[in-house]
Amino acid sequence: MTTTELNKFRSILTSKRNELAKENHGRGALAVEPCPDELDRIQLGQERDLAIDTLDRNAKLQRAVRAALARIDRGTFGICIECEETISMKRLAAVPWTASCIACQEAADSVAGQPWSAGEELLASAG
Repeated sequence: MTTTELNKFRSILTSKRNELAKENHGRGALAVEPCPDELDRIQLGQERDLAIDTLDRNAKLQRAVRAALARIDRGTFGICIECEETISMKRLAAVPWTASCIACQEAADSVAGQPWSAGEELLASAG
């Protein structure tokens, strides 16, 4: 990867990091307020759950962006952390904070979608 391309990705990632740092929305919805009306209480609970999910997603994205910037600094940006193959420019352009090539990401997603890992299955059959 050229220095120009790395600088472009550094700029994109830095902008994303700053954007995520400024986002502070949803924290007000975390407050627990007593409500005499059951429907209001349920609605506030749902808004609180949504705010928690949003904050969690943003925190994970912030960690991924910081990790991508660290990989640029270490000279490993654009190299899959699993198979050590080059990540395609098309994938990096779409998801610049990615740490995995598409094949490794698909494999990880398919394993994550399974209710049991192979190790858990072996433990369950042994018991």
